[in-house]
Amino acid sequence: MSTEPEPRAETDPEQSGYEPTEREPLPKRRLALVAVVAATVFALDLVTKIIATAGLEGREPVRVLGGLVYLQLIRNPGAAFSMATGLTWLLALAAIAVVIAIIWLARRLRSVGWAIGLGLVLAGALGNLADRIFRAPGPLQGHVVDFISVFAPNGDAWPIFNVADSAICVGAVLIVVLSLLGKDYDGTSTRKPKDTADKSTEDTI
Repeated sequence: MSTEPEPRAETDPEQSGYEPTEREPLPKRRLALVAVVAATVFALDLVTKIIATAGLEGREPVRVLGGLVYLQLIRNPGAAFSMATGLTWLLALAAIAVVIAIIWLARRLRSVGWAIGLGLVLAGALGNLADRIFRAPGPLQGHVVDFISVFAPNGDAWPIFNVADSAICVGAVLIVVLSLLGKDYDGTSTRKPKDTADKSTEDTI
């Protein structure tokens, strides 16, 4: 009689639900966080523009915070901070492309930082895109409402901007910082742990 142990049947990890112990579970998806950040900032941008157009139209710059900020309404046909003023329709199309790209990428997000950053950029793009579509002089030609001038009136110290512009800048900076730190949008890190890197170096010597 043979005493050899019977071979064990191989198990398909995907069919059995088995996860290798050495593989860390993926962080949960962050689509909901992107939506919450984008909706909150978009609403803030919309409300502040409504208040600005109602209270600042035809008025001289309003000095607040001891001159740190001046509230002054302008209609901006260009991009953020009044750049590219003759390309309103092209800027509108670019904003549409950015919105579509972020929505497509949001399904794969597993990083909290990336979700916040992209949510801010999405809110800013949507906020200014809404102006370009629904405000005068017409669809894709609408002028964006800007009303914040810092340090001096008339944009003398810094171009006049709005909440959407701020959201785009903050979100973009956050994404750049995360990229430099090696934090990827899917929750993984592009940098090896120090001990792993050291071991890899030793193996190659």
